[in-house]
Amino acid sequence: MISLEPAQKARLAAEPPVADARAFPAGFRWGLATAAYQIEGGATAGGRGPSIWDTFAHTPGRVRHGDTGDVACDHYHRWRDDLDLLAALGVTDYRLSVSWSRLQPSGHGDLNPRAVEFYRDVLGGLRDRGIRPLVTLYHWDLPQPLEDAGGWPARATAARFAEYAGRVVTALGDLADDWVTLNEPWCSAILGYGEGAHAPGRADERAAVAAAHHLNLAHGLAVRAIRSARPEATVGITNLVTDLVATTDAPADVAAADRLDAASNRLFLDPVYLGEYSPAVLLAHPGLDDLVHPGDLDVIATPTDFAGVNHYQRIVARHDETAGPLHVAQRPADPATTAFGWSVVPASLTAVLTRVAKEFTALPLYVTENGAAYDDYADPNGDVADVERVAYLRGYLDAVADALRAGVDVRGYYAWSFLDNFEWAEGYGKRFGLVFVDYRTQERIPKLSAHWYRRLITSTRPETQESR
Repeated sequence: MISLEPAQKARLAAEPPVADARAFPAGFRWGLATAAYQIEGGATAGGRGPSIWDTFAHTPGRVRHGDTGDVACDHYHRWRDDLDLLAALGVTDYRLSVSWSRLQPSGHGDLNPRAVEFYRDVLGGLRDRGIRPLVTLYHWDLPQPLEDAGGWPARATAARFAEYAGRVVTALGDLADDWVTLNEPWCSAILGYGEGAHAPGRADERAAVAAAHHLNLAHGLAVRAIRSARPEATVGITNLVTDLVATTDAPADVAAADRLDAASNRLFLDPVYLGEYSPAVLLAHPGLDDLVHPGDLDVIATPTDFAGVNHYQRIVARHDETAGPLHVAQRPADPATTAFGWSVVPASLTAVLTRVAKEFTALPLYVTENGAAYDDYADPNGDVADVERVAYLRGYLDAVADALRAGVDVRGYYAWSFLDNFEWAEGYGKRFGLVFVDYRTQERIPKLSAHWYRRLITSTRPETQESR
């Protein structure tokens, strides 16, 4: 752990980590989160095949500075030390993803036994350290052969994912109780196939709409496959839910915010939790209705056990006739002070959690990602004093406490992220981690925020509260 200056120690000791630690119930799950392609490296190790992100990152001009995930945080070789560090940070839970292209390089058929062994080692290592895993089956790393066959715009990919999900849970389910089918299908569909900003880098609006529906279908099919393979497993999906508000109270701006909400949040929340594509969603995405086969919506709405919510920012929207087919101009709310220029408005997380619970589902909610990138650096003493992130986390966890006091059934919080890592199209230029990674040496340096998070977790334990 890092050595803190006396003033930092005094501040951490004097200030409560959050305004009301008692708001978090006993058994609240305190976690950190990562994704396989962002941290594992070992791009060809153990029989791993290429994913769309390998192809995308190795295409000149796609990723800043030409960075790739070939090595990343080298977690594939350093996982034991990383799990020791997780345990030292005091977390109760760890959200990780397994790599589809490592487990099933061709996208179909038997699993790669060396990959199964690797993930069994990791999951067993978590169990041995008393840390509960939450396993995401798909965090954007589609095997390249499936993309070559059409990718997510092809309906067959949904069936391939369900087969993969069933095989993985059969192979690993004795070591993990909790499973997430997909991470942020909005990013996979819209950024990957609509805007071309993420892998596979296709800019085709019709392909994006098809990808969105087939990702939703893949989720429902996978839930059924998981139930068949391991009926006692708990399963959900994690969606990116952005707080979208109108710039003004003018009817045109309010309608613009609603259109943007339908095109993004509701495209994925409506079918999973309400069993429909609402008229607003269908209006925002012409052609979507033609993709829906009889029975699809029943499959997509297959009951789950929890709802994952990823949240990063508030967006303000206004009507603009010149702004694309939706006629919506958007920008981050003020203050937009992270390294990404994203907003820092903690109340937006309260609003999102309250809305999901009120409008979409009574299921338990987990904040499966929340965090911020800042321009972190190791000072001459080797310390990383990320005071901005401490303030960010304090604010957003106070917002979770507000939601809990309002009656929202929030069961856990997973900060993004455990380690600095390969930040997709931004390469290694953006740092989200509570642990600093020197990519040259692979040294891990827990930041000030890691100390703060550990103290918060300790402060919410029943025995700590009873001693006050």
